[in-house]
Amino acid sequence: MNLLYGRMNRYLTLLGHFMRTSFCILGICLAFFLNTSLACATDIAGNVARSDIAIGQPNVLPSQAMGLGNGELGAAFWSANGLTIQLNRIDTLPYRRSPGRIILPDLKIMTSDRGFHGRLRLYDGVLEESGGGVVLRAWVDHDADRVVVDMTGLPTTSLQHIQLRLGAQRTPKAFVYHDSGFLAETWRDDQLPGASRRAFGSLAGVRVLGKQVHAVVLDARTVEVTAYPDASGHLRLIAAAPSFDGSRPAQDVIQNALNVAVDPAHTEQWWHAYWQRAYGIEATSDDGVAHYAETLRTLYLFAAAAHAGSTLPGSQAGIADLFSSSEDDHFWDPAAYWFWNMRMQVAANLAAGVPELNTSVFALYRNNLDAIKQWTVHHMGDRSGICVPETMRFNGKGIEYEGDRFRPFVIVTHSCDLAWTPTSNARTLSSGAEIGLWVWRTYLQTGDRRFLERNYPLMAEAARFLLSYQHRGADGLLHTSPSNAHETQMDVTDPATDIAAIRALYPATVAAAHELNVDAGFAEQLLHALDETPALPQMPSSAGGDLDGQILAASYDIHAPYVNGENIGLEAVWPYGVIGMDSALFPVAQKTFMLRPFKYAATWSYDPVQAAHLGLGAEAAKAIFELVQQYQVYPNGMAALLHDMPNEFYLEQTAVTALALSDILVIQDADHLVRVGPAIPPGWTMHGTVAIQHGGSVEVTAVKGQLVSFTLRNVAQAPLTLMTPWQNARIQVWRDNALQQTITPHEGRFTFQPSSGHAYRFAVSSHSSMPTFDAPANATVKSLGRASIGLDPPCCAPPAGYAPASDN
Repeated sequence: MNLLYGRMNRYLTLLGHFMRTSFCILGICLAFFLNTSLACATDIAGNVARSDIAIGQPNVLPSQAMGLGNGELGAAFWSANGLTIQLNRIDTLPYRRSPGRIILPDLKIMTSDRGFHGRLRLYDGVLEESGGGVVLRAWVDHDADRVVVDMTGLPTTSLQHIQLRLGAQRTPKAFVYHDSGFLAETWRDDQLPGASRRAFGSLAGVRVLGKQVHAVVLDARTVEVTAYPDASGHLRLIAAAPSFDGSRPAQDVIQNALNVAVDPAHTEQWWHAYWQRAYGIEATSDDGVAHYAETLRTLYLFAAAAHAGSTLPGSQAGIADLFSSSEDDHFWDPAAYWFWNMRMQVAANLAAGVPELNTSVFALYRNNLDAIKQWTVHHMGDRSGICVPETMRFNGKGIEYEGDRFRPFVIVTHSCDLAWTPTSNARTLSSGAEIGLWVWRTYLQTGDRRFLERNYPLMAEAARFLLSYQHRGADGLLHTSPSNAHETQMDVTDPATDIAAIRALYPATVAAAHELNVDAGFAEQLLHALDETPALPQMPSSAGGDLDGQILAASYDIHAPYVNGENIGLEAVWPYGVIGMDSALFPVAQKTFMLRPFKYAATWSYDPVQAAHLGLGAEAAKAIFELVQQYQVYPNGMAALLHDMPNEFYLEQTAVTALALSDILVIQDADHLVRVGPAIPPGWTMHGTVAIQHGGSVEVTAVKGQLVSFTLRNVAQAPLTLMTPWQNARIQVWRDNALQQTITPHEGRFTFQPSSGHAYRFAVSSHSSMPTFDAPANATVKSLGRASIGLDPPCCAPPAGYAPASDN
C-alpha cells in the first residue's frame, strides 16, 4: 500500500510539474508577443531540474560519489558495500579530518539490482535511489548538522546493520548511549608550520529509528547500530556531526542534533527559497556545449550553497571539500586558503545574485586582520597595512605545505615574506587588493553600508601596504620590486598584477572612504600615488599579421622565465577590470588573449571569463569545451587538477563556467558601462538573468547567437549607460505593459533614465520569438565529447566522440 501510494504521489507530482511548465511557457510566450515584460513566474523547479544528475548504475567508486551539504556539514554518497557515506565538516582543522564514514551493507539488496537507478535532485537538495524494491531518500538537514537517510520497501524481517567508522590512523573514543553509537576525537593544532595552538576535534553519532534498535562498540574505531524496519518497511538513519572541540562533553554536544524532530520539508523549503534567489541561466546550442555549460553552472550554484559556511569557507584550494570521498587524504594543505582559487567563486556568486554565499570568505580575512598585520610587520620589512598571504592559513599566517597523509611536509612555502626563497607566492603582493576590490564590488551591488563599514579595513589596509611598498625610481615613478607576477614570474619589477591592483584598488578605496566619510588624508595620498604609478607592461609580438605589434606582458622584466601557467598579462582585464570596453588597451588585450602563453592550462583557467570580457564569444565557448575535455572527469560534474591520488573534487572549474555564462550575457565595466550580450557565442540560444550594481538585474534573451531582448529590473533611479550589439537599430522600450519610447543608439550605445519600481524591456522587434527549454521529467546523463555528468545504465554504450566547430 505504501509503495502504491508513493507511486501515485510521484505521478501526481510529475503531472503537476508538466502542467506548471506548459502553462508557464505559454504565459511567457503570450506576454512576449504582447510586448510586455510581465509573464507568469518562471518554472524555476523545472529549470534547475534540467541539471539533475542521473545515476543509472551503482556508483561504487569513491570517485563517483555524489555530494550534499548545508554550509557547515557535507556528505559524499556512493554505493560501495551497499551504501557508503563520508561525513565532512569545514572546521575539523588543521587537517580537515572526516567525522566518520557510515556503511550500510544490507542495502546491497538495492544496489545489486540491475534496475537500480538514482537521481540527485538539485531543487530539493535530495539524493534519491531505488532498486530491489527499496527506495532511499537522503539529505543534509538545515535544522541541524546531520545527514538523514529514509529507506522504504525494506523487508520487515531483515536486520539492518549501520556502522560508523574512522580510519586506521585515527584515535577516537568509541561509545554507545541507549540506541545510538558515537565516535569522538580531539587534537590540538600544534604540530604543523604556523600552528594556532587551538583545540579541534570531530564528533559523529548515528541513531536509527526502527524496531529492536541496538547499539554496540565493535572496536576502537567502529560502532554499529542494528535495527529492523517498522511494519511498513521503513527505516530512518540520522547521522549527526556537529562542531566539536572537546570543551564540552561529546554527548551533550550531539544530543540535540540527533534527537530534534526531523522535518524533511524544512530542508526542501530552504533549497526552494535559495533557487528563488539565485538567478538562473538556460542555454542550448547544436553542438551541446551550451547546455553542458548550463549544467555545470547549476551544479556550481548547488555546491556553492552547500559549502557557504559562516566564518570559514567550505572550499579551499578550489576543492569541494565538503563533498570529499577521500577520507582524510588531501594533497594541498587543508588548513590554507588560496584566494586565486576562491575569486571565481566570489564573482560567480555575485553575478548570480547570491552575495550571501561570500560571507565566510570576507569573514576569513576580516577576522584575521590583526594576525595579517602582525605577519606583514614581521615578514615584509616592518611595513604598515596588510600584505595578505596568497596562501594563508585559517589563522592568518602565510604558511602552506603540500603533501598528504603518506607524504607529509613535501614542500613548505611562505607567502608575503621578504626573507623566503623566490618561489611560489613569497612576494605576491596583490591578493589583499583583490579581496578589497571584491568588498567594494559587493557594496556597489548590494548597497549594504554595514557590510562596507565592517570590511572597509580590508580595502584600506591592503592599499596602505601597497603604498608603503611602492618606491620612487630614477624615472620619478613609483615602482614595486622585488615582487612576483603571482606564481608565474619571481622577483621581478612592476608585475602586471601589482599595477592592475593599484589602479583598481586605490580609486575604489578613495570612493569607499568618501562614502564612509573617513580617511580623507589617506585618500589624497592614494590619488597622488595613482598618478605616479607606471602603465601596464607591454612587450612586442612577432606573430605577424593582425596579431603583430604590442601585447600585454606579465611584468617589466619581459624576459624573466615563467614558472607557472598563469596568463598574468590578462589580469588587468579580469579580475581587476582596468581594461574595459573604452580602454585604449582593449584591442591590445584582445591580441594578448589570442597569443596568451597558457591555453586551457588548469581547472582554474580563466580563459572563458577573460574571453567574454574581451567580446570573444566563440573563444569563450571553445575554452569551456576544451577545459571540460581536459579536466572534468567525475560524474558529479567536478574536475581533477591532478590525476593521481587522492581523487579530490575540484569545484573551481564549475565556478569559472558559471561566471563565464553570466559574463557572456552581461558585463558591467569599472566605469559602470553595462554591456548587454557582449560575447554571446555563435549559435547559442540563451535566457538568463545577471545581477548588476545597486540591486539591479538584467534579464537577457538571445537566439542563435543574436541578442533578442533584455529587461532591466530593480535598477536605481539614475542615468544608466548601456551598450548592445544592436549598433544603430531602433530599440523599442516597454515600461511594464506600455510602450514608452523608441531609442536609436549610436554604435550600440545609449543612456537611459529609469524610474524606480518599474521593469523596462528593450527589443528591436515586437515579434521576436521566445526560446523554450526542455525540462524533462526524468534526469538524463549529459555528455560532451569524452566528458559526462551522471552515470549511464550498464547496458548503454559510452558517448560518441565530439569535435567542436572551428572558430575561424
